[in-house]
Amino acid sequence: MVELGLNVPSLISYLINYIILLVLLGALAYRPLLNALDSRVDSIRESLEAADRAREEAATSRSAIEEELNEARREGQRLLDQAREAAERFREEEMGRARQSAEEFSERARADIARERDAAISEVRAAFGDLAITAAERIIRRSVDRQAHQELIDQVLAEGEQALRRN
Repeated sequence: MVELGLNVPSLISYLINYIILLVLLGALAYRPLLNALDSRVDSIRESLEAADRAREEAATSRSAIEEELNEARREGQRLLDQAREAAERFREEEMGRARQSAEEFSERARADIARERDAAISEVRAAFGDLAITAAERIIRRSVDRQAHQELIDQVLAEGEQALRRN
């Protein structure tokens, strides 16, 4: 093999050195390097899994928050509707009370006006009754003169008007 330019004892020593180097590198450098790479791969895998879990939790939280917001909106709308209904009922009740109060006031006013009118008519009747009696008394005391009768009636009517004005 020397003819080919190969020195077998050198080649064997190179191979032995190479194998020893591989064993030493494997024991001292390759295994720790592989262990470090494996641990790095594991930590990256765990980080990715944690990120996926966090993303899923965030999506779940987001949907839960959106559902809570929607529920709060629905509740707020329901409360607004109830408030509107209560305000409408209150307004209708107050309008009914106001109408009833106005009708009662109107009825009292009509009754007061009717009483006042009846009292005024009674007063006028009584006053004219007194005037008629007074006129008749004066007519009887005076002579049966037509002109005297007319003057007497005019005088009694004027006195009746003055009596009404005083009352």
